[in-house]
Order: sequence, then structure tokens, then C-alpha cells
Amino acid sequence: MYGLSAADLDIQARARSFADELIPFEEQAEAAGGELPGDLADKHRERAQELGLFATNMPAALGGGGCTALQQVLVQEQVGRVTNALGWVAATPPSWLPGVATEDQIERYVRPAIRGDKEECYAITEEGAGSDVSAITSTARRDGDHYLLNGVKWHVTSYNTASYAFFQARLPDGEHAMFFVDLPSPGVRVVRTPAYTHSISHHHPVVAFESVRVPACNLVGAEGEGMTFAYEWFRFERLMVAARCLGAAQRLVAEMTSFAAGRHQGGRPIIEHGLVAGMLADSITELFAARALTYETARGIDAEADPKISHAQCSMAKLYGSEMAGRVADRAVQVFGGRGYMRENVAERFYRELRVERIWEGTSEVQRMIIAAQLAKRGPEVLA
Repeated sequence: MYGLSAADLDIQARARSFADELIPFEEQAEAAGGELPGDLADKHRERAQELGLFATNMPAALGGGGCTALQQVLVQEQVGRVTNALGWVAATPPSWLPGVATEDQIERYVRPAIRGDKEECYAITEEGAGSDVSAITSTARRDGDHYLLNGVKWHVTSYNTASYAFFQARLPDGEHAMFFVDLPSPGVRVVRTPAYTHSISHHHPVVAFESVRVPACNLVGAEGEGMTFAYEWFRFERLMVAARCLGAAQRLVAEMTSFAAGRHQGGRPIIEHGLVAGMLADSITELFAARALTYETARGIDAEADPKISHAQCSMAKLYGSEMAGRVADRAVQVFGGRGYMRENVAERFYRELRVERIWEGTSEVQRMIIAAQLAKRGPEVLA
């Protein structure tokens, strides 16, 4: 099914096995606000590395997995079956970075990230600039052999575990630039760490960068290229969001089908009641459609399709996949009834966790704008 090769099936099986190892720790993490003991989290990361599930998107020449886009989707789909972001230990450092990083940056940031010695976070979003990164007001000004960075960033995911940040800013001429900022650094401070709907160990604080001085060698690429890197990151991560939503929906369909087959009302299993059967049928049908869309998009990337077409199709995959998973989670809570409202139930956790998939890395509304723009330029025959 889906035309997977032997190599595809192998990495999929390894990822599925790893997800099955993580699932028993979900309730422990939920009870502790998403946290697991540090030594246990380290063991999970080491296990991901042992199974070849770490840095799958990075070149083999640098120590990464060198996997195809489809194989990366297969891995993220499986870790998406696990709540509380426990599967994030199967990390994917920025896939665009090796192509633009200097040798010095590769040694200081890329190789350590591939080894798992360093972790990145993205300081891009601002209070008035979310999905529209062109509205960023943070600034970068050249000062001799350094740049001075200023700005306040919101939702800096994984800041609490990161070794460095990618800081996006405007130059005096209005062009964008991106910089490596080591963490901690003088002038970088957490303004506050809001509580979010989900319970995961990766915090999303508001972070102020106040006259942060970074060496010119920390510029990513060239001045004026910052938006290019941001869009590359969005394209990749939108596809991975879609993949993780597939895994979440797969887990939910399996769990609620099993429950509906064993739960009796009116003298028969509730799976035989038409309204429940309809929810299950809709869920598996939408999952099949979302998976076909996501896999085909990944295959297009592997075949080196036009990046603008792939960008639009990644938006299509994220849009449909995230909204599909949200509908499945809502149905799952309904099928489980009162049990589905208990935090010990996987449906309750996913109901909360999947909501953000329609927001981060570009809202559903922004994805529709991207898709419609490409449709107007290229026509339906090209995109579908």
C-alpha cells in the first residue's frame, strides 16, 4: 500500500517501534506538566539515535540520516502517534542550513546539532508579526565586525532547551537577515513564559533581545536572504506538521475503533450504532486522503519538483492534515464520551494538542492564501 520501498518500510517499522516505546510514558509526562526526568529524556534521545531516527533530514556526509523526504514523513508520522511531544526527541535540525552555512558555522552549529549536542530554536514571531513574517520589526545594525540585534520575539519554541537561536530581523535598508545567537548571551532575557493548552516540556516564552552583540560571522547566508531561509523552514516544517497529524489521527482511529467495538449500549457494541459508525467511517476516510496527499507531496520533493509548487502543496498537506486531525480528535472525544474528557485518555490529550497545528507554521487561513495565489498563477492542472 502507498508503494513504499523496502527501505521505506524498514525505517517506518523502526519509527513505529520507537513510538510504541514512548507511549507508556505519556500519562507520567501529562501528570508532570509534560516533563520527564532528564535522564529518561536523554535515554529516549539516545534510543532515537540508535534506531537511525535522529537528524533524518540532514546529509549523510555530515553525519545525518540522508533520508528522502518521504522517509522523513514516515518517521514523523509515527512519532506523531505519541502525545506530550515525547516524539520530538527524533529531532530534525534545519534541513536548509548545510547549503548556506559557512565551514565555521557547520563546525559550531550544524555538526553538533546532528550529533544531538546542540538544539536550535527560532526567534521569528513577534506580537504584531505572526504568519506574516514580512511584518517583523526587530532590527539588526552592523557595528564594525559585529551586528547589534534588538527586538522582542514571541512563541520561541524550545528556548528552554536550546543552545542557540535563529534571530530574524530587518536591516536599516529594510531587507531581512537571519543570525545565529548563542544561548545564553548578554542582552537576551526571558520576558515571561506563558502557560499553553498542551502539556509538553518545550516552552514557548516571550524573549527580549536588547542590544545583543553577535559577530558578523554569525550572519546566516548574506544580508537580504533572511526571508528565503524562513520560507524554506516553513515549507519543510509544514510537511512535517502534516506527517505528525497523520500519526495522531491513526492513533485516535485505532483507539476509538477498539473502544467502540467493546463498549455496549442498548445490548450491542456502539460501533453498530449508525451515528458512531459514521464518525469512524469519516475519520478513516479523511485519514486515507490526508496520507495520500502528504506522501505524494513528499515524493514530488524527492523528484525535485518546482519549489514553488512544492511550497503550495506543503501548504495543502498542512491545511488538510491539521484540520483532518482536529476533526478526528473531536469525534474521538465524542465516541469515548465522559472518558474522552479525562486527561488519562489519549483523545483528551490530542484534542488539546492538535489545536495548535492549525496555527503555528502559518495558520490555516494563511495556507489557503498561499494555495489560492499559486492556483491563480499556475492553474489547477499544475497543483493537482
